[in-house]
Amino acid sequence: MGLSNKKILEVNIISALKSIYDPEIPVDIYELGLIYEINIDDDNNVVVIMTLTSPNCPVAESLPADVKEKVKLVPTVTSADVQIVFDPSWDNSMMSEEAKFELGML
Repeated sequence: MGLSNKKILEVNIISALKSIYDPEIPVDIYELGLIYEINIDDDNNVVVIMTLTSPNCPVAESLPADVKEKVKLVPTVTSADVQIVFDPSWDNSMMSEEAKFELGML
């Protein structure tokens, strides 16, 4: 059985998110674990729920805008919105194995 259109769209959105890097850490925001949820409704409106490495993150203004713009560029996305949350707060246990390896933590 093939992937649903929603699942294909989610994979494409994740791919777009992996092109965005935290300016202080040389790892993309998806592998860092900053993306908590990607919600796609039946009309392909997308809401990304994410966090920042800290509330005082120097890119607190620009990073969510970058995420929104990259998601909007994914084919078939109708609209994109980004919600920043700090609960649960981010810590390095949320990073993927790939990110930990990249940063020499494994």
